[in-house]
Amino acid sequence: TWHLMGVMLSAAGSLQWYRDTLAPEQSFEALLAPAAEIPPGAEGLLFLPYLTGERTPYPDPLARACFVGLTLRHGLPHMTRAVLEGVAFGLRDSMELIKQAGLGEIRQIRLSGGGARSPLWRQILADVLNQELVTVNTTEGAAFGAALLAGVGAGVWPSVPEACRQVVQIVDRVVPQADEVAAYERLYPLYRQLYPALKPTFDAIGAMTKS
Repeated sequence: TWHLMGVMLSAAGSLQWYRDTLAPEQSFEALLAPAAEIPPGAEGLLFLPYLTGERTPYPDPLARACFVGLTLRHGLPHMTRAVLEGVAFGLRDSMELIKQAGLGEIRQIRLSGGGARSPLWRQILADVLNQELVTVNTTEGAAFGAALLAGVGAGVWPSVPEACRQVVQIVDRVVPQADEVAAYERLYPLYRQLYPALKPTFDAIGAMTKS
């Protein structure tokens, strides 16, 4: 038995770092609310979410995070939205690789964890991925999954699929919006240009900070 996975090292962690660094006095709800009023693409502002290096699609410990496109018209709501979109684009990188593996149609994506609590982020993800998203009834997916596996091992359920059928519940459903999908289809290629263009700089910074 095997599974195919993509690993993003700073997904919800990007938003946590951003809030703690630039707006520590604000709750996540207060920080995200104005970002919902900013159009897709944050008026030309992109965020590369490599705060701790990256594993998918670039296994590169020297990759770095950055905002690209900052101007005087950009404020905190633009930067907040750019962080949400940058993480969504990073997750799309993994989804594109999974599709290339030729394992069949992806009909549904399930979300759990802290980031899944944000309606705005869920909608951005649905639009960037152009997929239906459902949220399940747990905020701690890894621990929840471990508990289900332990239950199967202890004989509480006969199999993992049966455990999931009995315990996992869908609590929210989000579908992509056509206009936003089209906007993100135009933006994603720009996002994809950032890492190759900046890799020489990342490598130089890495060499400098090691010395």
